[in-house]
Amino acid sequence: MIAFLDWLNGVLWGVPLIALMIIAGLYFTVRSGFFQFRHFGWIVSHTAGRLMKKDENVSDKNTISPFEAICTAIGGTVGFGNIAGVATAVASGGPGAVLWMWLTASLGLILKQVEVTLGCYYRSTTASGSKVGGPTYYMQKGLGEEKHWGKFWKIPAVIFGIGIFSTFFITSSNLTASEVVAGAFRLGDINIGNFVIEGEIIIGIVLCIITYIITSGGVKGVASVFSKLVPFMSIAYIIMGLLIVIANIENVPSAVAMIFHDAFTGTAAVGGFAGAAVSQIVQTGMARSVYSNEAGWGTSPMIHASSNTRHPVEQGLWGTFEVFFDTFVVCSITAFSVIFSGMWTSGATGGELALSAFDQSFGFIGSVMLAIIMVIFTVTTSGGWFTYYMAILEHMNMKENKFTTILMKLFYAVRALPGLLWTIYLVKISNTGFIWTVVDITSAIPTFVNVFVILMLSGKYFQLLKDYKARYMGIGKVDENMVLFYEDKEKTK
Repeated sequence: MIAFLDWLNGVLWGVPLIALMIIAGLYFTVRSGFFQFRHFGWIVSHTAGRLMKKDENVSDKNTISPFEAICTAIGGTVGFGNIAGVATAVASGGPGAVLWMWLTASLGLILKQVEVTLGCYYRSTTASGSKVGGPTYYMQKGLGEEKHWGKFWKIPAVIFGIGIFSTFFITSSNLTASEVVAGAFRLGDINIGNFVIEGEIIIGIVLCIITYIITSGGVKGVASVFSKLVPFMSIAYIIMGLLIVIANIENVPSAVAMIFHDAFTGTAAVGGFAGAAVSQIVQTGMARSVYSNEAGWGTSPMIHASSNTRHPVEQGLWGTFEVFFDTFVVCSITAFSVIFSGMWTSGATGGELALSAFDQSFGFIGSVMLAIIMVIFTVTTSGGWFTYYMAILEHMNMKENKFTTILMKLFYAVRALPGLLWTIYLVKISNTGFIWTVVDITSAIPTFVNVFVILMLSGKYFQLLKDYKARYMGIGKVDENMVLFYEDKEKTK
């Protein structure tokens, strides 16, 4: 089975998807005039730079504020993938995987801006007045209606939905956090009569309960909680990471040199590291980048579409900032921490490797702090993905029927159980190594579909980008007849 999963992962993250990601990223980068690089200052000043302004925190009963949207999106992206995922990338692909992670993210800056923009433009309003959107919506309206695909838009939508929901049944967030917390607090097995409960399973049960509580308030409830949790967890992790970098400042040049050298030459076997060829390094770096920042995956548009925004591209800027913060800040901190520790050659992976790196730098206190941050990361990741699943189910339930109503209720009832069940299963069989292979497979399918679709709808994005630059950046002439949201276009009909 493991051999088959490795083969399937190699196929899905082989030449076709890698080529599609690179071609799409370069296409949007070049045709937009290198927007994510030339106007990076504008992007930062009109996203993070506006967080303290009141107009950026306005929401109502039917929408969430741009700040709540970015916190929920970052909560879904910045998580165990940034810690255990990046640590695993270095452990399996070597330091060179970090460069390919950065390069993929450089193109991901514009890809996420495109998908968030399209998600906002093609969004719908429910009977209760809430704003909903995402890839399935722009497949329906963009491909089905504007591109005249008819009902054939459902083909990519179904494949995309299956790919997204595969992460509901196969997830490593609960497992990874359970490993880190149990390891940090030295929590061993507990014997109850003849029954043994592993420490990881106990933590997994607690995390499952917390996730149920966090998601009990629906999408708006998740957004409200995340607007408080995400800033705290992000700042705490960044401070710890910067302290590690400062403590190892003399090793920074050699670590950077290793990252660039190994990215194009491969990494030889050393210690418990089995070695990695260039093709494996490229695949590992790109897959982990997409899994971490979710650029091209099609997840973030589902929450950003609920935002109270005046222009689709304006919300798209948050998508660009999201990728920058996720990969170039948080993931880089993890990567350097692992490389500085030297533990990446030990044979350890995932949460165990990240925990070893922080323990080496801060001792027991570092392990405890990482454990606390991992708990918050796991809860926010689970909560963020809860909003994504709800977006797809709500699209299915736009025309309410008995089946979809039952399906919605069933999902809500079991929404936090799969992560716990995976933790119990993998701990019991004492084999957690293959989980990241499965994780990469589940991210490849929806990414392939979504990137293909946004390429098909690229004309609409560039039309909106041109309008945004004219309206707010003073570049070009404003077209007063431009319709900023598809719903407004439908109303005029």
